[in-house]
Amino acid sequence: MRLTFDGGWSAMVTEAPLPVAPRFEGNSVRLAHYTSVQERERFFADTFGSADWLWDVPDVFRFDKDSLQLVGAEFQMPYVSAYAESTPRVPVMPAVRPGGLRADEIRDFGHEMCKVLCRVPEDTVLTCLRDLDVLDEPLDTCIGIAPDVSLLVQHGVVVGWSLTDPARYLTTGYVEPDPNPPSPGTRRLLTECLDLITAPLVDDVMDGEPAALARLRAADEALREQREDRHRADSLLKLISTMVEDYGNW
Repeated sequence: MRLTFDGGWSAMVTEAPLPVAPRFEGNSVRLAHYTSVQERERFFADTFGSADWLWDVPDVFRFDKDSLQLVGAEFQMPYVSAYAESTPRVPVMPAVRPGGLRADEIRDFGHEMCKVLCRVPEDTVLTCLRDLDVLDEPLDTCIGIAPDVSLLVQHGVVVGWSLTDPARYLTTGYVEPDPNPPSPGTRRLLTECLDLITAPLVDDVMDGEPAALARLRAADEALREQREDRHRADSLLKLISTMVEDYGNW
């Protein structure tokens, strides 16, 4: 199967997904082995594909220059939730087909980040889509490029990605996710934080609604006092930090 990305760039699906656990930092998902800023810079210098450029923050796919195989990826969380458009809408997800990617050519390209976040109860899966039009037709397939991370394909085009059990992979910076399962409290706070940064609750926070501001302050306090899952709690603190700074003292 050949997949098409933005700009007509394409890659073939292979049999070998990335053997790396995702790192979910609350606002992004990383698939890579680098553990510092310096290692990340060397990694980008030694590979090709899509990458950050000035103020542009696209989704990132990096390929080995010799084998042309996918060796890393980074995905940005959308700013808009499908909850803001209508009743919750989530695409029907086909069975996941594990696989990697092999580039058709050595050439850099751009691939825009997704614009729409779809959620399910308790946020056991986060589905990120190029736009709401994707929901008008069924997906063709899901390519599992790493544990619990899939690319979503429609008419042969990559139109999104999904992360299963996001609470498990919460971490900060370049720290590997805790191999132990997340606590029930962490799972609840993930849902609360995602509520706080998406409509309609985010609009209430920005409008200074007392109940919404109380929820923001309560989430911030609970995360700071949480003793277990510290890396996960710190990741969620980072996710809501700007809102707490801007509105927490209202």
